[in-house]
Amino acid sequence: MDRSAIVHENFLQRVAAGDLPPGAAPSGPLEVPAAVSIYRSGCLSRALDRKSRAMQAAGQGFYTIGSSGHEGLAAVAAALRPTDMAFLHYRDAAFQIQRAEQVPGQSIVWDMLLSFACSSEDPISGGRHKVLGSKALTIPPQTSTIASHLPKAVGTAYAVGAARRHRPEHASLPDDSLVYCSLGDASANHSTAQGAFNTAQWTSYQSVPLPLLFCCEDNGIGISTKTPKGWIEASFSNRPGIEYFACNGLDLYETYATALAAAAYVRQRRKPAFLHVRTLRLYGHAGADVSTAYLSTAEVEAEEANDPLLHSVRLLSETGALMPPEALRIYEESIARVERIAEEAVKRPHLGNAEEVMESLIPPRRPCRLAAGPSPERRAEVFGPDLKAMAEPQIMSRLINWALTDLMLTHADIAMMGEDVGRKGGVYGITQKLRQRFGRDRMIDTLLDEQSILGLAIGMAHNGFIPMPEIQFLAYLHNAEDQIRGEAATLSFFSKGQYTNPMVVRIAGLGYQRGFGGHFHNDNSLAVLRDIPGVILAVPSNGADAARMLRECVRLAREEQRVVAFLEPIALYPMRDLHAAKDGLWMCRYPDPPAAIRLGEVGVAGTGRDLAIVTFGNGVYLSNRALPAIEAAGIEARIVDLRWLSPLPKNQLSAAVEGCSTLLIVDETRHSGGVAEALMAHFAETGRARLARLTAEDSFIATGPAYAATMPSSTSIAEAAKALAGAQS
Repeated sequence: MDRSAIVHENFLQRVAAGDLPPGAAPSGPLEVPAAVSIYRSGCLSRALDRKSRAMQAAGQGFYTIGSSGHEGLAAVAAALRPTDMAFLHYRDAAFQIQRAEQVPGQSIVWDMLLSFACSSEDPISGGRHKVLGSKALTIPPQTSTIASHLPKAVGTAYAVGAARRHRPEHASLPDDSLVYCSLGDASANHSTAQGAFNTAQWTSYQSVPLPLLFCCEDNGIGISTKTPKGWIEASFSNRPGIEYFACNGLDLYETYATALAAAAYVRQRRKPAFLHVRTLRLYGHAGADVSTAYLSTAEVEAEEANDPLLHSVRLLSETGALMPPEALRIYEESIARVERIAEEAVKRPHLGNAEEVMESLIPPRRPCRLAAGPSPERRAEVFGPDLKAMAEPQIMSRLINWALTDLMLTHADIAMMGEDVGRKGGVYGITQKLRQRFGRDRMIDTLLDEQSILGLAIGMAHNGFIPMPEIQFLAYLHNAEDQIRGEAATLSFFSKGQYTNPMVVRIAGLGYQRGFGGHFHNDNSLAVLRDIPGVILAVPSNGADAARMLRECVRLAREEQRVVAFLEPIALYPMRDLHAAKDGLWMCRYPDPPAAIRLGEVGVAGTGRDLAIVTFGNGVYLSNRALPAIEAAGIEARIVDLRWLSPLPKNQLSAAVEGCSTLLIVDETRHSGGVAEALMAHFAETGRARLARLTAEDSFIATGPAYAATMPSSTSIAEAAKALAGAQS
């Protein structure tokens, strides 16, 4: 017999017989109407669990994770405010149902059943996933919360405090709110979770406001692996900087009182707390999982005998709030209500084609106040002597610094964060003077953890900031890429554009650094960024383009709410000369604001029709170095600077190479999985020109004299160009 049916029958029989599990007497500040409301939420959560399983068996519903055994989280929701942003564990249906009781006009059962049915009318995800979440309830959607949501919860809590000092135009959270983040006991061991806890402690230790309430729902097992008894308490009860609270989640009175105390601590002290709620898990982990496959029948039955709804019936009876017959009536009415509504929910439409699925991949545009820019006097005050230097050509690193300064002067909601970005000004000096110009609140020196840096950015975007996190080296992104893939880029998709986290992620990367680094400081792997739907990837090749493209990246984040990666070629930061020492031909004058290069606008140098070299980043510099040798061979060439690597500006690329008989793609990323693969496919599908590609080898990059041995060079570009154009002629 299905365990859910067994639990259901046990509840009916034991309540009718008055056979209720023993426990502590009810105590605390929970009043009768609230206690009954919490019990109703638990009954609805249980009824929805049972119905979701039936829908799945009937082919009317899809993969789901149940909340049975975690009904006590409704008491936690009752202790919080509906404006406290909540990042929820996947077993928190009772929390969401109870929060809906705090906000008038919610059709929570209908909404959740539409989600179970993957209907396109599901108000949170539009049928894209079975998720908890609601814009009206301040619950951003989560998919499978294996701790990846914890870093952004830390960031959002930080943003609450930051907004009290500098309130952004699009701030949404009240100044006295807290941020709630729940997780399972198994997820607490994940490295992402541990990083988030450490970041919260690190922040709190320095007395930086961080109103964050972690809640660990400890049911003692992660899928089939048991959590060692006492592990969560031993791990979290004495962490510096995080106050520990614990309660029995089977006791709604104790849970409410403890959650109320924890919330008060966080709200008043502006410090993080850890609420340890002991729960149990009824049925299996998820979907078709059967707990008796890895637990003994005796263990399963012992858990079922401790059903939290049975404990609630006893507690409500002892206070006189609700007698067992009335409690049984509410339980049965909840089932009937869910059954009645489900009959209509399963008939509602589903997503029908790719266009509908992808509709929320790109966020909606957001109206923003027109940014007038600083007065000339203010700009002169901030730039000081740099203002005079703008009349002369400069290296890329300096132009990026000036562009960032102008952007932060114009947009007060921009905040930068990363390792060494503030006091030091970055490893390469890109952010020098910005802390002096804009203060520590906007130039945030973080701890050395890329997941926390990106989580901080995602969270700050939740409260209206435009974050510009810096990843110190491209290789370091791989430690934290899921924060972009699984969190930042999916938020609009799974919320129908209701929630967004716009940002510009600055990354120093690519190869060609002389005598420094090896594969960690010279990394030419861009595949992970290009593979994430909705993310924009920009790569400039010179300082003037970098400044103009940065302005467009910030506009895309502010107005179009996009997630943008701005990859800065490290080797080009200090580049001055092109063909000969001291020729200064790779330096540029600073383009005055607001001049920008729009998304998809490619660069074209030259008008040659024999050959078009399509490239980006360092490839543009190297192709220009190769140009004299190419032209000396009688080949008339043009160089096309891709600039925007994702999404590929296909129409603009086709226009840029029109009339050329041969195309050479120069790609400093790898032969396998590199940018050239997409470019070759595009030109092969849309044109008739003869094609060839020159790429980096499928190798990591070495340190020392062989620093560039595996990548294209000006010599190899010239040779490839002559071979291609010569073969064509």
